[in-house]
Amino acid sequence: MRLNKTLILLASVILSATSSYTYGTSYQTCVIGDNIKTLRIRYAGSNMPERPIINLNGEDILEISFDELSHTNHQYSYTLLHLNADWTESGLMSTEYVDGFTTADITDYEYSLNTQQLYTHYRFELPNEDMHIKASGNYAVKIYEDGDIDNVVAYACFSVSEQTTDIKVNLRHNTDIELSGRYQQLDIDVSTEGLRLTNPREEIHVYVYQNGRQDNMVSKLVPTYIESNRLRYMNQRQLIFEGGNEYRHFDINSVYILGYGVNKVEFDREYYHAFLFEDETDPTLPYTTAPDANGQYVINAERTDYDDTEGEYMWVHFFMPKSSPWFDGSVYILGDICQNRLDATSRMEYDNEHKAYYKSLYLKQGAYDYEYVFVPKWATKGSLLRTEGSYWQTSNEYTVYVYYRSFGSRGDRLTGVYKVQ
Repeated sequence: MRLNKTLILLASVILSATSSYTYGTSYQTCVIGDNIKTLRIRYAGSNMPERPIINLNGEDILEISFDELSHTNHQYSYTLLHLNADWTESGLMSTEYVDGFTTADITDYEYSLNTQQLYTHYRFELPNEDMHIKASGNYAVKIYEDGDIDNVVAYACFSVSEQTTDIKVNLRHNTDIELSGRYQQLDIDVSTEGLRLTNPREEIHVYVYQNGRQDNMVSKLVPTYIESNRLRYMNQRQLIFEGGNEYRHFDINSVYILGYGVNKVEFDREYYHAFLFEDETDPTLPYTTAPDANGQYVINAERTDYDDTEGEYMWVHFFMPKSSPWFDGSVYILGDICQNRLDATSRMEYDNEHKAYYKSLYLKQGAYDYEYVFVPKWATKGSLLRTEGSYWQTSNEYTVYVYYRSFGSRGDRLTGVYKVQ
């Protein structure tokens, strides 16, 4: 059964309520409403995890979905915003980036069936018949309740690329600071053919993300060489990243059988609880290869083909033994499991009695990647050196975004995206 409801962007973790974003603020996919869970942005018709990037005038459609933890009727709406390269609102008028409407109600929803946790699953697609995107760049979907644009419950962010810029990336382990050690370095070539440039340093902006992380994102790069139709970013220390380690993962697709990484499952007559094995950390161990999804997750429940509405929710308990806490910073759970946000949602607490960092997250059945990251006090960038170790051999996903803003224009075009791993 499907009802009239507005979409709310959803994260896999509960965030405390805050006021809506204001102009000048950098947008990021997140959940603000207390009762919203499992925010997903994926290609329509696919259950595989992917970074939310579609081609301008292409055939790909994004599906945005989330769960509201009740069977109570809610009315959600959403507004589409065009953003700059730095994820702040651009100066474009709505008629410059979309044909049709920029606001719509979410009318597609279904109640959960045969689940201990009651929830309503909401979904919508972009672009759609009433909302055709006609400008490249970054976008945010602002989801709000009861027609009140200030009553925001979630944001969902994605990118639209023209794919007209040729990008070449060389990933190497012989970096400018050490040889085959803890780091990885990128060299990037960007073609400027077809672009009218008067000042390449000001008109071309390159952004680099490692595994979708926001904290160690690289921007404000200055080309090492400027050629007639190419910009080269070579031997730049900004493009040196910790190699880190392969992600940890666990599987909670069953409430009866212990999945990978799960020590035990209990039911307390109200909630299911999945207790993971203790995660020992020793950054001095040699590198060991292991398959992972670079921090992403998949929703998957046993004994059903309808994961969206028949998947159960479970409290998942994380434990990282440590004889004493680190007093010079905090430990966070990193990955799409927490939308790669370093905040109260993902920050772990230290238990003096059990000598361990711990965290509990309320998650839908599926398979999840995660890792532990240390963030020093007063810092915004995390490090894996203490928690997971760092190795040049680690398989990471790097995504390079190239934006173009011609002189006098009011928005950043995304002319190319390139992934390497």
